[in-house]
Amino acid sequence: MFSHLPSLQLLLLNSNSFTIIRDDAFAGLFHLEYLFIEGNKIETISRNAFRGLRDLTHLSLANNHIKALPRDVFSDLDSLIELDLRGNKFECDCKAKWLYLWLKMTNSTVSDVLCSGPPEYQEKKLNDVTSFDYECTTTDFVVHQTLPYQSVSVDTFNSKNDVYVAIAQPSMENCMVLEWDHIEMNFRSYDNITGQSIVGCKAILIDDQVFVVVAQLFGGSHIYKYDESWTKFVKFQDIEVSRISKPNDIELFQIDDETFFVIADSSKAGLSTVYKWNSKGFYSYQSLHEWFRDTDAEFVDIDGKSHLILSSRSQVPIILQWNKSSKKFVPHGDIPNMEDVLAVKSFRMHNTLYLSLTRFIGDSRVMRWNSKQFVEIQALPSRGAMTLQPFSFKDNHYLALGSDYTFSQIYQWDKEKQLFKKFKEIYVQAPRSFTAVSTDRRDFFFASSFKGKTKIFEHIIVDLSL
Repeated sequence: MFSHLPSLQLLLLNSNSFTIIRDDAFAGLFHLEYLFIEGNKIETISRNAFRGLRDLTHLSLANNHIKALPRDVFSDLDSLIELDLRGNKFECDCKAKWLYLWLKMTNSTVSDVLCSGPPEYQEKKLNDVTSFDYECTTTDFVVHQTLPYQSVSVDTFNSKNDVYVAIAQPSMENCMVLEWDHIEMNFRSYDNITGQSIVGCKAILIDDQVFVVVAQLFGGSHIYKYDESWTKFVKFQDIEVSRISKPNDIELFQIDDETFFVIADSSKAGLSTVYKWNSKGFYSYQSLHEWFRDTDAEFVDIDGKSHLILSSRSQVPIILQWNKSSKKFVPHGDIPNMEDVLAVKSFRMHNTLYLSLTRFIGDSRVMRWNSKQFVEIQALPSRGAMTLQPFSFKDNHYLALGSDYTFSQIYQWDKEKQLFKKFKEIYVQAPRSFTAVSTDRRDFFFASSFKGKTKIFEHIIVDLSL
């Protein structure tokens, strides 16, 4: 348009009816110093509208209908001394974040940029907006890797600066151990522990030794130990078959520097049993109670005291407390009105203790400890839920509620409302566990699937100002 006027230094385009300035609108005007486009109806300016105007010293876009400017629209204006943006209708939302940062850094003199929205910033200066830091990012979960096999439980452990994942695969009769590959940036197969109908693989680290408890429905359960010379896991010991007949959950915990694990047994004839490490191996330490078909065990520190919460298909969850003199767990109470709880998980947010209680049908629950008892704060409708798993990445707190019949639901904690709100739906066939894994400053969670492929989702930060 102006290419035949390469020596032009001043251009006035005031009081016209322009609504848009397109890319390279001033191509060829290499010596332009003053550009005034005032009193038009400009709403849209393209990202490269001012490309090539390296000698421009004064630019006025005053008294137009501009609500937003594209990121870095002024990046070519190396000589800019004065910029006039008065009389526009700037929306001071996330799309204005780049301009807010640019105003703080530029050496040019810029008129005040007044906000016409959102309502809370009306007539305020863009410079005074304080919410960009925390309001202009959100998070998301995207599929990072799909593993071509079914699984029911996932556990993670760190050893010698590497991150590993142990996955129970009943149909393949494996406990698959994966390792994070720092170069390929994915999880790759590392070792394979074979067995019969494996329902749980739980890693235990003691000093420099790595053990994996492998819970099986048939053929007894076993403990494997990582052997450096063989660079694989080898069988270390058996767990007495007479005690554990239908394992459903393995929970690891420490009390007074001693290492324990408990296996929740879900058969009528079974005994949920605590095992203890005695420097040579693990031995059965305490049988908790009979005939209750326990589905899950959760170790919880309540006000500095050690507790186990056992959920079962035949009664409400019971709370056992560690007795320091007898060094055993003793009955301490229950969680009333909560029949048919499949699993209990504990988690902390802002130094407050919470429980998530999974129900297959009906309402799963979130409860908070109020220094005397657990009180319900939220009910989450469940449709075929086998797991309600809390997990956190930095200051983002989530609950993943599985479903055998529809999409699984991820909830995110809303600080203001003090409740979990729906955040994202994900599709996993018959999910049995959700497990958070962090490595190389990246955050993932594994969604095990009893009927389909196991999925690894990555937790990402999304910049809304882009």
